[in-house]
Amino acid sequence: MRDLTEAQVAAGHSVGIVCDSTTGGEFEERLFEETKDMLALGIHRTPMQRHVGPGDLASAWRTYKIIKELRPDVLHGHGAKGGAYARLFGSLLRVSRSRVARLYSPHGGSLHYDETTTTGKLFFALERFMAERVKAERLRSACFRFVSRTGRYADADRVKVLRRVVNTIRSGEEPT
Repeated sequence: MRDLTEAQVAAGHSVGIVCDSTTGGEFEERLFEETKDMLALGIHRTPMQRHVGPGDLASAWRTYKIIKELRPDVLHGHGAKGGAYARLFGSLLRVSRSRVARLYSPHGGSLHYDETTTTGKLFFALERFMAERVKAERLRSACFRFVSRTGRYADADRVKVLRRVVNTIRSGEEPT
């Protein structure tokens, strides 16, 4: 994420980070400290549970308020929850006439579930619902951006969202 942030700033974009405040340690704090001066939109940390749970409604509301105040042109959500937030909050912002593009980079979280289990079926159904919602809105400003070919193919096999714009930015993979 830091490399992406640095590249976006170097390209002239105003960048901000909204992320969980309950994970990480001294190392991550040092990285945030080193990065904060380049972020025109700042760093906003708020508690977010990793797994789906009762705290998600409060977390989502806090996160939405932060994003609404920032008024971004692009929301780029990482992981299942970040991707859900980017897509859902982007839809809410579009209702109020904000022209926000939405990108989602699955990192495998929901893709690791067995699609024959109840949990897997639920997560894959939610992913398909959000993908279809974007399609129904006829948005050309929505994109799935995978961090590996493995994730892209797992998504293609299990969630089947590849009807939208998709690309892969290799993270830690050697070019072939």
